[in-house]
Amino acid sequence: MELKFGDVQETALIPLAIKASETARKNARITDLKAKEIIDTLGVDVSKYDPFLSHEGVVARTLMFREKLKELIKKHPSAVGINLGCGFDDKFIQVDNGKITWFDVDLPDQIKVRRKVYSDRSRCVMIEGSALDGKWTHLIPKSDMYLVVMEGVMEYFSKEQVKTCLNMLCDSFEHGYLLVELHSPFLEKNSKHHDAVKHTNATFGWGTKTGEEYIPLEPRLKLVSEQSYNDEMKKYSIRGKMFAVIGKNLNNRLAVFKW
Repeated sequence: MELKFGDVQETALIPLAIKASETARKNARITDLKAKEIIDTLGVDVSKYDPFLSHEGVVARTLMFREKLKELIKKHPSAVGINLGCGFDDKFIQVDNGKITWFDVDLPDQIKVRRKVYSDRSRCVMIEGSALDGKWTHLIPKSDMYLVVMEGVMEYFSKEQVKTCLNMLCDSFEHGYLLVELHSPFLEKNSKHHDAVKHTNATFGWGTKTGEEYIPLEPRLKLVSEQSYNDEMKKYSIRGKMFAVIGKNLNNRLAVFKW
């Protein structure tokens, strides 16, 4: 693997470091051998990207996105899946049912680095593309249903960029579901206090109190469900239970939209 520390964006190091350290645990809740391989290859101390609350949050969202995707794939077994802003995430291996076609989409520089780690598979292909324009969408085959995942992406977008992305998806694909990570207005104003993101140059974009705030930006969408990561995090530790009370409305959420 020809990967150097400078190849990996700092925001991508957060989930990588967390998935790698969780994988190394005796009773790992999630297993991501590729993440561990990447972190081991980089050979640097990434512990600052792996504080407790962020660790529990990434584990929770990984489990929640996986289960929601599996639920939707069970209903639509021949759907086309799209991981938009995929980074180093490999959703395909988590949810493959032997039929689904999958596309990992990200900006050209990220795909270039991703190709050092992953190879295209028979039903899982990498594509260069932006969440803010639809130039890449003509490469996606026609389908009755599309499952679009945006995990760890929208929270860095402005309200205008969120609208651009939502409009693009609904214009490009006739029917689909969007599984997206949302964050709160508090985090929008407090990037510098986030236990992991504060170690990067990234800042959070538009935060919402509810996924319903997306609907005026793209009326073709319908909010199907919305769930706080607290619901998963509180299962595993006293600190998780405490944060679910103290930070009831502060944690990120998994929202599912349909159009």
